[in-house]
Amino acid sequence: QVQLVESGGGLVQAGGSLRLSCAASGSTSSINTMGWYRQAPGKQRELVATISIAGSTNYADSVKGRFTISRDNAKMTVYLQMNSLNPEDTAVYYCNVIRVIRGTLLHYWGQGTQVTVSS
Repeated sequence: QVQLVESGGGLVQAGGSLRLSCAASGSTSSINTMGWYRQAPGKQRELVATISIAGSTNYADSVKGRFTISRDNAKMTVYLQMNSLNPEDTAVYYCNVIRVIRGTLLHYWGQGTQVTVSS
């Protein structure tokens, strides 16, 4: 099993910045991809950004150029630096990691951290 602990959410004004962190513990040796998703009220959960163990990144079009995902494999921690935030970024942000076990992908989710951007 993998446990995920998120931190860094909060309230910020439009144009501001926040940095989210997610630390994984437990059976972390087989973790491959780490990432962030978000869910706004009344909307489906959507991908924000992912990063592979090799460092390849993928971003939603809506956050490209504003958000940066990174990871520290030694600490098994993934970060999301969010700049130029706008009210449309308001959501609960969830950390996600994927373990690969004999070809099977196992997803683990954090508890979520609220990000609120005021106009």
